[in-house]
This record gives sequence, structure tokens and C-alpha cells, in this order.
Amino acid sequence: MPRTPYFASSMSPSSSTVLVTGATGYVGGRLVPCLLREGYAVRCFVRSAERLQAQPWSDDVEVAVGDALEADTVPPAMEDVDAVYYLIHSLGAGEDAFEDKDRRAATNIRRAAAAAGVQRIVYLGGMRPKGERQSKHLQSRIETGKVLRDGAVPVTEFRAAQIVGSGSLSFELVRYLTERVPLMICPRWVHTPTQPIAIRNVLQYLVAALQQPDSAGEIVEIGGSDVFTYAEMFQIYAEVRGLNRWVVNVPFLTPRLSSHWIGLVTPVSNSIARPLIEGLDNEVVVEDPEKAHSLFPDVEPISFEAALRLALRRAETGTIPTVWNSAVSSVPDEAPSTRLELSEGLYREERAVDVDAPPALVFDTIEQLGGDTGWLYGDALWRLRGWIDQLVGGVGFRYGRRDPDALRVGDTVDFWRVETREDNQLLRLRAEMRLPGRAWLQFKVSPHEDANARSRITQTLFFEPKGLTGTLYWSLARWVHGPLFAGQLRALADWAEERTADGDDSPQASTARSVPTSA
Repeated sequence: MPRTPYFASSMSPSSSTVLVTGATGYVGGRLVPCLLREGYAVRCFVRSAERLQAQPWSDDVEVAVGDALEADTVPPAMEDVDAVYYLIHSLGAGEDAFEDKDRRAATNIRRAAAAAGVQRIVYLGGMRPKGERQSKHLQSRIETGKVLRDGAVPVTEFRAAQIVGSGSLSFELVRYLTERVPLMICPRWVHTPTQPIAIRNVLQYLVAALQQPDSAGEIVEIGGSDVFTYAEMFQIYAEVRGLNRWVVNVPFLTPRLSSHWIGLVTPVSNSIARPLIEGLDNEVVVEDPEKAHSLFPDVEPISFEAALRLALRRAETGTIPTVWNSAVSSVPDEAPSTRLELSEGLYREERAVDVDAPPALVFDTIEQLGGDTGWLYGDALWRLRGWIDQLVGGVGFRYGRRDPDALRVGDTVDFWRVETREDNQLLRLRAEMRLPGRAWLQFKVSPHEDANARSRITQTLFFEPKGLTGTLYWSLARWVHGPLFAGQLRALADWAEERTADGDDSPQASTARSVPTSA
């Protein structure tokens, strides 16, 4: 029986159930533990329950599996829910698709929430764009808020500019551009005023919304204590890191050219970079700062430099709970149905090696692949494959990972994503580069029957071709895959044995390990 919404009251954490959509994303994955600490009962609405299993709070939440784009999967998640956090976006769907997907998802959530008698929807959107060239991405975020407000459930809509935190898209953009490019060739968007906000402040506002009845039905712009251009943020980052950087203005760089440039230097793919840059070309500054202060006087916005230092501290210690590409929606044309299923037409290339090292250490060695460690063999070929992917509109090499040592389901590792992980036994990576088909790289570790060989690594490359193009691709690629993956497997075995010989018997004993000379 749907409940009658109680419009003008705060919600008691001890008696309220909160649904978090987008719980595998950057903000959602950090909001959930905040709500749990406040005492709320939390239910997470996700497309894949496996994506939450590695979270330290996974046993403390309910999980509702569904897809906001599939209307019939939403109502069961809304049963007995008091409030909904709407943290879904479809930016990774591509330039021509994210607006429609944003609209459909918001409509489905709005209708299901009203039918279930939900008391409040809390939505985190973007600032209204200002300027001649209107960003489609920011316009879609504004329209999403309008779609949610068109229903019977009161909405608290927060509008924020760039969010700064360890692993956030804005932080990674500033970080990689400043760290990697001493002479920064910058288009005009780097001189557009913007008001970034720390992720900790965003979370404070989101949690406080349920305790502030006057925020129901309100649109609240939130920002940090500073207004800067990206050029100024680059300089502040450089000063904090002790780097000398120079900015050279190139006003004729279009968003498309800029997206290719960003794709080569940062982990952000072209498909994400282009709508993002169009948004950066619009001024996004809080117009009424008093509104946020009067509704939420306990939230004190911190400076950009303070947010930057906090993000750097987490990044340097490897304690990053979520990253910007945590969500499935960060990948173009991604679908949760792309899990590996053994079937006819699936090509398989398998090889194995015996290793004089314990299974736990061998598995830990495998988990170091990617990011700063690289792929141990033929790294130039891996980078070339990433550049080619970038040029054809794929995710590119995306160079990096959330944690330098440990992996969990859903993590990205360069242009792969962790699909399955079984501790000390199995790691399966799904390819996210553009392919005429689907591909997986799997490592299986098992104790060896022979007492002289303590472990065995079985490496398997799976490929499911799409049409004749996929079959031809596999036939040609095998000439490169053979020596590349065989060399990688030998390097993995050598590294694990070196670690054993050096007495590195405990997994993740050190992040400063030496990489074998074959890297």
C-alpha cells in the first residue's frame, strides 16, 4: 500500500530506509558508508550485485538488482523506501545517446517513487550552463532534474560544478595534465571561471538533505570557497607538487581536437572528454551562495587547495574507495550482459606455466598488472593498442587503476575491467577497447601436484567474434597475441619466483617491488 508522502519533516535515521541509485559510481560508493554511519538502513540499486561485494560495507546494505532504463525492474527496489538518492548519469553512452538515456532513467525512477509513496528524492546534478555554446551534457543534467520534479515526490536538487576528490574525473584531469605535460597547450576553456567543490562537502550536503525539511522542493547550487579557472587550478596543483609548468594558449583548439589531446595524456576517453570539455567551456559558478548556507549552515565549504591536498594524500597512500570510472555508465555502449559464457564460436587460447612460489603470492603478483607496473612484456605493443583504440573513439589505454596493489570486481585496469575475482584463485578481465567482438583475459592459479612446483598459472584469452570481421581480426591478431601473452606469462612466473627468493612471502607486503627486466 503506497504511503502518503510527508512533505515537511526530517527523516529519522533509525526508522528510515534509503535507496541509493548509482551505488557503484564515484559519489554513490562514497555516500553509502556515510548514510550507514548516520544510522540509515540503506538499499543499493545496481545492475550487478557482484560490483558491490568487494566493498567493506557490502554486508551492511540490501541490494536490489535492476536497471533504471528498464521500467519493470525499478518498482521492487522502491518497496518500503522513504527516500531515494538519484546519482545516475549516462555520460559514457556517447554523444548521441546520453540525453535520451538520462531522460528515460529519470522518468522510470520518478514514476516508481511516486507509486511507492517515497517521501523525498535527492538528486545531484550539474550547474546550469552559461555562455554561447551550451553544453549538451550540462543541459541534460538540468533536464534530468526537471523530469524528476515533474512527479509527485518532492525533490531536493543539488547543482555542483567540478567535484574534487581522489579518483574524481576533475581531479584526474588536473592531475594527469599537470603531472605529464610540462608545457601545457591549452584551448580557451581553461580560462572559463568555475567553482569546484570537494567531495567531502558534496557528501555532507547529500546526507544533510534528509534532515532538512525546508530543502524539499528546492534547487540548491553548491560550490567550494574558491572560483578559479582550470589554468589557475593547474598552477595551484603544480605549486602543491613542486612542479614548474607553463600554459600556452591555443584558442583555435576545438572540443573535438581537445578531446583527442586529453585522451592521449589522461585516462579520460574521447567519448567522455568531448561532452565534458563542452561543459568546461561554460561558466559554472554559484549564483546564490546564501541559499546553501541558510539551509545547511553546518556545511563549511573548503578551498580548492585543501580539497586538492586531501585528494593527493589519498592517492599517494593508495586508499581510494571509488574512482570516476567505477560506474558501468563510464564505458561507451557498455551492457552488464557482456559476462563470459562458454558457447559455440568462442575462441580460446590457453597456456600454463609452473611456478616455484605459493598460490597466494602468485595471485598477488598477477594483481599488480597494469597501471604503473605495466604488463611485464611488450609494453610498447600494449601502449600502441591503446593509442589505436583512442583514435577510433574507444576508451584508449586509460593508464591506471584505483589501487596499486588490490583489485575488486568492477575496477578498471588500463583498458580492461575486472569481471570476476576469486581470492588467490581466479582473475578475469573483460576488454573495454573497441573490438569486432568481445574479449576476456583470465588468470587461474592452483596448487601444483608436483612437490617441486608449488603453483600453476593458467592464462586463457577468450574471444567471441562478431561476424566475419571478428573472425578475420582473431586470425590476424593471433600472430601478435601468441608471443605477447606467452612472454607475459613467463615474466609473471619469473617475478613471482624472484619475490619468493627475496623472502617476499606475504601478499601485498610492499608497493615498491622491483619489476622483472622483461618488463
